[in-house]
Amino acid sequence: MPKSTPKSKAKPKPATKKKAAAPCPGTDPRRVRKILDGLDKAYPAATCALHHDNAFQLLIATILSAQCTDERVNKVTPDLFRKYPTPKDFAVANPSELEQDIRSTGFYRNKAKSILGASKRIVEEFGGKVPQTMEEMLTLSGVARKTANVVLGTAFGIASGVVVDTHVQRISQRLDLTKNTDPKKIEQDMMKAVPKDRWILFSHQIILHGRRVCQARRPKCSECRLEKVCYSKDKTYSSW
Repeated sequence: MPKSTPKSKAKPKPATKKKAAAPCPGTDPRRVRKILDGLDKAYPAATCALHHDNAFQLLIATILSAQCTDERVNKVTPDLFRKYPTPKDFAVANPSELEQDIRSTGFYRNKAKSILGASKRIVEEFGGKVPQTMEEMLTLSGVARKTANVVLGTAFGIASGVVVDTHVQRISQRLDLTKNTDPKKIEQDMMKAVPKDRWILFSHQIILHGRRVCQARRPKCSECRLEKVCYSKDKTYSSW
């Protein structure tokens, strides 16, 4: 019988390299400059809306602000900070009692757990003081980059990144400063597009802009200082 010829093995296809995402046209430095100028005219003195007297109070208020309005947090914190004036007071607080103290901010069980954990670590590992580096902040219970950036930027003037909350996420996409939806990737895009010396103020301005003008359901484009440089598909008014 004739010998059968062995089947040739199929050559493996070379691995295709993933193309890097193209940069957003909206991040052209000249356009970004116009955006920053517009924000400066609209909100020259923008700052954090959470009431606090020190870095630790700001940390607690920021943890409470998750899925809650700053207005509600500001109603809760005066009594809370009188009852628990120091990190040590929070660290030894009764969990059930603390839960009731912050109940109106929502998700109070998880928030109480985060506050207790963060307070204990601050007392035990950092001498009762809020750490001043991103790496150390991220070791605190309930603290991710957003909270860390709020505290480091507002309390210490340390530009460690850009705060990415729901407002920043929405507006950065509308302004074509990012194509990403993941907060970490959005922050990286903002850090590339916006000069570092503007990260802190830019965060405050964009958040304020989101609350007052560039709202989620119906943005007030006719009142917007950035309207002339915005080409978002969901604009409600256009001057060009």
